[in-house]
Amino acid sequence: MNYDIKDINFAEEGKRRMEWAARFMPVLADIKENFKKEKPLKGLRISACLHVTSETANLMETIKEGGAQVALTASNPLSTQDDIAAALVKFYEIPVFSINGEDNETYYKHINQALDNKPRITMDDGADLVSTIHSQRKELLKDIIGGTEETTTGVIRLKSMAAHKVLNYPIIAVNDAKTKHLFDNRYGTGQSTIDGILRSTNILIAGTNFVVCGYGWCGRGVAIRAKGAGAKVIICEVDPLRALEAVMDGFQVMPLTKASETGDIFVTVTGDKNVITEAHFNRMKDGAIVANSGHFNVEIDIPALNKLSEKKRIIRKLVEEFTLKNGRKIFLLADGRLLNLSAAEGHPASVMDMSFANQALSVVYLAKEGKNLQKKVYAVPKEIDEDIALRKLRSMNIQIDSLTDEQKSYLAGWEEGT
Repeated sequence: MNYDIKDINFAEEGKRRMEWAARFMPVLADIKENFKKEKPLKGLRISACLHVTSETANLMETIKEGGAQVALTASNPLSTQDDIAAALVKFYEIPVFSINGEDNETYYKHINQALDNKPRITMDDGADLVSTIHSQRKELLKDIIGGTEETTTGVIRLKSMAAHKVLNYPIIAVNDAKTKHLFDNRYGTGQSTIDGILRSTNILIAGTNFVVCGYGWCGRGVAIRAKGAGAKVIICEVDPLRALEAVMDGFQVMPLTKASETGDIFVTVTGDKNVITEAHFNRMKDGAIVANSGHFNVEIDIPALNKLSEKKRIIRKLVEEFTLKNGRKIFLLADGRLLNLSAAEGHPASVMDMSFANQALSVVYLAKEGKNLQKKVYAVPKEIDEDIALRKLRSMNIQIDSLTDEQKSYLAGWEEGT
């Protein structure tokens, strides 16, 4: 079996961590048992570009139990857990091409190695797999049924491709499932981003001016958790409705140029480019901490920060100190890469349970219906979303009510009024 990982000797530790994560992923475990019996993916080749974590490993095991031949590569150079990669190779015979800290050249080399699996279905986290296929590996397109996408950033890219008529196969936007973005983005990103800040800096968040750039579901989550830790949270937005919502949620809202003057900690979660720029660095006070929890490290204009600085050094692991020409210091965390996976362990397994259940069931849906779909981005079918929510509730021993026939009839009609 072909693979490229850090060290196969890390496998035992990785397997134990996989088992720990699995304890908190009952929905995926339920799906895995069904997959073992039914083999809904039998004979399918699947290439996945996802964060190589203990939760992802349980998804890969589930996909393989469904009968698929799967290959995995990382969706970010700093998010790979090397022990997990080793465990997948040694104990589950799943080819993995991923090493924590790999350079950009190796990152894309690994993507191409995963694509050598000649996938019928792709699983993406940021759309680098799809982008590479469309730009460098077009010979694979003729056999691809469809793909899934895990992130807000990836969905934005893929919808752009569809709008420009260059997307050559259908994509299921797993990110947009309610059981994904309402929980993964809000609770997962919120908790794990704060975790990443604490692990990399060991600072006290209480009392700080904490600036969150973007008030989507990820931004909401980060803001809530920062507020819970005692920070004075400032929201910077370009969308008037989200800005208004942030105000109604009790947060300060102001332009980033103004927030730059008072902020102690800055976190970008927008999915866009050059959110924090030279103009903002010039206004920041001495000791400002800058981090990103968006998918790519383009939200912070790092070249501009380099240009403004007369020297830089690594002062702590994953903390880079930039000394500006005027003597002020700015601290960049994890090279501007998504902090919750670069400096911490990503989302808790109980949250990823629902996200990866969406991935698994969406792949089955593509296997059955992909040939009938157009070359565009689709929502996760409502039936899958609701099925996952019910499975999660059952795993928590929670029951809910059901509509009576009379209530269903009332909701479907229009004649009956007061």
